[in-house]
This record gives sequence, structure tokens and C-alpha cells, in this order.
Amino acid sequence: MEGFRDERAARAVGGQTAPRPDRGRAHPLPAAVFCASDRSMTGPRYTPLAASLPPTVPFVGPEAQERARGRAFVARLGANESAFGPSPRAIAAMQAAARDVWMYGDPELHDLRSAIAAHHGVSPAHVVIGEGIDGLLGLLVRLLVGPGDAVVTSDGAYPTFNFHVAGFGGVLHKVPYAGDHEDPGALAARARAVGAKMLYLANPDNPMGSWHPAPVIGAMIAALPEGTLLILDEAYIDLAPPGTAPDIAADDPRVIRLRTFSKGYGMAGLRVGYGLAAPDLVRAFDKVRNHFGVGRIAQAGALAALADQAWLAQVRARVARARAALDQVARANGLLPLPSATNFVTIDCGGDGAFARRVLGGLIDRDVFVRMPGVAPLDRCIRVSTGPKADIAAFAAALPGALEAARAG
Repeated sequence: MEGFRDERAARAVGGQTAPRPDRGRAHPLPAAVFCASDRSMTGPRYTPLAASLPPTVPFVGPEAQERARGRAFVARLGANESAFGPSPRAIAAMQAAARDVWMYGDPELHDLRSAIAAHHGVSPAHVVIGEGIDGLLGLLVRLLVGPGDAVVTSDGAYPTFNFHVAGFGGVLHKVPYAGDHEDPGALAARARAVGAKMLYLANPDNPMGSWHPAPVIGAMIAALPEGTLLILDEAYIDLAPPGTAPDIAADDPRVIRLRTFSKGYGMAGLRVGYGLAAPDLVRAFDKVRNHFGVGRIAQAGALAALADQAWLAQVRARVARARAALDQVARANGLLPLPSATNFVTIDCGGDGAFARRVLGGLIDRDVFVRMPGVAPLDRCIRVSTGPKADIAAFAAALPGALEAARAG
């Protein structure tokens, strides 16, 4: 690095001078540079909240498990991805967009917002787009939750939401499931009791695959206390039976509906989700969102996928057939498959959580990746994603041995 030509130049930019060992001229670098080795080094100064939290990964990915095992899975049926893939039109659009990837994506996401708005019969002012539903959940919590604020969710529901709430110091109030369903009435009652700022509900539900019809969700919204925002996670709504999605006024300030291109549209690796909400809430996202978080290729792919509803209909039919096949496999092995409105089937293994974990471990040992709920009594089950016939055949081949090993203890 070249030095300044004289001491006056160094002082003109706020530097301090120090003698150079090889000549009597002043060195332009601040004196503090030469003293760093004379004092102890300190790391980042975390906030008290961040310092108190454990490092957490809500989901251990199949890639991490494969690295630990030293071999690949033969069937990837644990992450609720769509192994049926995205629309060929979306693939072509992403390939074309790759030529322009030297440019940032449109930070206002104008074309994609407009297309989503037209698809749902709302205005672009009602649409916010982010890096998957997970990214939007983090932004929502950042906007609304401070240390000590009450937040209500179901015990055993999607853990990434809980991760965000803990990260901003909110206090989680958890409501048990009613059987294999989330309990909308109890959730609304708990929100009233604690003055919750936010209430999270997934419909259809992950991890159980259950769902409530639209009138039940409508009654829950009517029962919300003043000032509570319902986060209605509809990640699986594209795969649910007709009549599941409630009719909610676009300007209703009590609700934000979250949708994704990860499930039915088959683009989990793209990370594009969106919310439908009143314009005031949508505008608030501009205060905190990463304006370049959804890249050019992702915008092009999502736009083309949305336009190809015929492909989504094909995927919906293939998911239904795969759910039926998983039902048959479960029943053939003496297990109970639960009704599902999603792209996975939750299977009751007939024992407790310890037994289900042994079944899951046996499947992983046999190179089939699945997951399970983490909270009792839901953890009596394993959760198996739908997939092509070869993947379901691999699960069918591995399940009897996994059950035998689990029963042997």
C-alpha cells in the first residue's frame, strides 16, 4: 500500500502517523494498527438475548445425515419436497434467466407480484414476496415481536416459527393438539388470555397432515382478540381438498396468509414464498426485508410456474396417487396412516415416541430418509413424503425390517 507523501496529507484524512523503521518519513496508517499485538483481541459483542440462545438448526438436512453416514439415501422422503419436480415451463424460464444473472433481480418484484395478485383476485398492494415462508416468518416476527411479547402456537407445530420468536425475545404460549388436529378454538382462547401479538396456525397442518374446513378457520378469525395477527400458513393449500381455504377479505388486517412455491409447484430449492395481507402490513415489510433476497432466476421460475396451472393439476393428481400407495404400505405392515391434505402421510406406528424413533432409525439405516413429529403424543408417528413409484417401493421394502428391529428393541 502506498503511503501519503507527507504528514499533512495523512492528517487531512484523519490518520495518525508513526515512524517507519526504514526511513524517517511519517507512515500514513493509524498508530492503532501497530499496537494490535500489544493488547488482547475481543470477538463480536453479542446482544444479551443472542448470547443466551443456543445455536440451533431446526431441521437436520438429509445431506448432513448422508455425510455422517458416509453414503447416500436411496429414497428422499422426509423433507416434503415435490420429487415430481417443477413445471417444464418454469425450468425453461429459469434457464433463460440464467443468461441475465449478472443483473440483480427487480427489488420490487413487480411482475411476480402482479401475477400473484391477478391469480388471487387482489391488487399487488396486497402481496409481499420473500425467501420462502421461513423468510417471511422471520420478517413478521421482527416487525411485531419484542422481548417479552406473547405469541401463541400449537405444541408440536412447525418449529421454524418458534425459532424466530425465540430469536427476537418473544414468549411462546403453546396449545396442545386436539387429537391429530390443531385446535383453533383453544388457540384463539389462549391468544385472548395472554394478549398475544401473533397467533400461528398451519392449515393444512405440518407435521400431522390434518386440516380444517374453511368455516372452522373463519370462526377462529372471528374469535381473535383485538390486536392479534393470525399467521395462516397455507404452504400445502394447493394439495388440499376443495373447501379448505377460507374466504378472507383482502383488506382484513387480522390475517396474513402465507403461500409457497416449494410444495405443489416443486421448487423448494428456489426459496420463493409470498403473503397475502392488508396493504398497511405489506408496506411494513419494506422497512426490514432484504430487497434483493429473491433473485432474478427465482422470480422468473416462480412467474412461469404460476402460469402453468395444468402442471400443478398433474402434480396434485400424482400426489393423491402416492398418498394412496403410502396408505397401502402402512396398512400392509399393520400401521395406521392418518388422513392427509398434504404431500406427505403421517403414519401412526402404534407405540410411543421411543418406538417410532426406533422405526425411523431403522428406515434411515436402510437408506430411506423420513422424519417424525417431535412432541408427544404426536411423536408416536413417522412422516413420509410422497414421491415416485421407485421411492415408495424403497420405503415399502425397508419398512418391514425397520419395524422388526424396532420391536426387538
